[in-house]
Amino acid sequence: MFQFSLRNKQSADHTVEPKALLFGLMSVFLCGIGFSILGPVVPFLVQPYLSNPGDQAIVVTLLASVYAVCVFFAAPVLGALSDKYGRRPLLLICLLGSAIGYFVMGIGGALWVLFAGRIIEGITGGSISTIFAYFADIIPPEQRTKYFGWMSAVVGAGTILGPSLGGLLAKFGYSVPLYFGAIITLLNVGFGFFFMPESLGKHHRRKEITLGRLNPFTQLARILSIKNLKWLLVSAFLLWIPNGALQAVFSQFTMDTFNWMPARIGLMFSIMGVQDILSQGFIMPKLLKKRNDAQIAMIGMVSEMIGYGFFALSAMYTFYPLFIAGMFIFGFGDSIFGPSMGGMISKSVDASEQGRIQGGSQSIQALARIIGPVIGGQIYVSMGHAAPAFMGMILIAAAIWVMSYTYK
Repeated sequence: MFQFSLRNKQSADHTVEPKALLFGLMSVFLCGIGFSILGPVVPFLVQPYLSNPGDQAIVVTLLASVYAVCVFFAAPVLGALSDKYGRRPLLLICLLGSAIGYFVMGIGGALWVLFAGRIIEGITGGSISTIFAYFADIIPPEQRTKYFGWMSAVVGAGTILGPSLGGLLAKFGYSVPLYFGAIITLLNVGFGFFFMPESLGKHHRRKEITLGRLNPFTQLARILSIKNLKWLLVSAFLLWIPNGALQAVFSQFTMDTFNWMPARIGLMFSIMGVQDILSQGFIMPKLLKKRNDAQIAMIGMVSEMIGYGFFALSAMYTFYPLFIAGMFIFGFGDSIFGPSMGGMISKSVDASEQGRIQGGSQSIQALARIIGPVIGGQIYVSMGHAAPAFMGMILIAAAIWVMSYTYK
């Protein structure tokens, strides 16, 4: 079979078959579908189990926070284990856990079952960080931002299809999108089992794993002690808090503010996917020629802050065209921030540490997505539908200041 070589600092003869790239891109595509197919239906899933409609937004955001709590504790463990045993077995376990979680939520029958499904999915929720480590293994540092951009575009394709499918399948029952998500994820497991090559050679693997490497708080402390990572991750943390709130209340917001149903909500989720494809296909290649990773991340943050402004206005005036405009602006910012941040993080350590650093980054993101939905849900109920958007504008302004201070 045809092979091509990719050289990095760790290995002068590092070769990768094209199927490694094919599997990685296929995995993120199917993950994009699996993750996003649930978005339009979550509020409708919890609705039958609540007697007080006012509790709906709180429960929806708690489901997001519970998932993030599990990811926070599990991601460093999964990352460290992948550094020792390889990416392939850990990624297959993560994907299988996601499929089981979707299936349990689809069964439903009680509110605790929905939470159980999210917990199962969250405990094995390290698939994205493992995929990032997988790509970091096979791509030289100078090309990682470009390939992470490809990943973002392929995830975008999945997130175009996922919410639209979720909204349409919900017409046959609100559990149907969850069963479909389980099937899609199982197909990914099967594809990986038969075709996924291991990306981390035995000579690059960790010889042993200490308990400290499995403790998320210890890992956070160690990662934040890396000088060129500390403030970068603080800035990202400030951005991820409102992003977590937005993701958690998105469906509830459109239901309450514009009286939308799953099909239309799914279409709006798809805008984010469209933005990923457009940005990675046409905008990022030009930006990479003229700007470095930090500058591209800054452009992304400014765009997200403007998007939050449009969200707030749409809530204040109950005018959905403002919300749609905000989705396009926010989506553009999110689509270029992710790859540039991923590039900066991956370039900070060598091959034997990629799993740990990506797992640590995933934990910090999960911590933000624990805090964000809880705060977002509370202020959404107590201070009005525009409150989470105003929070986003304030925190991203702080994130821009931190990034400016770090890279001045």
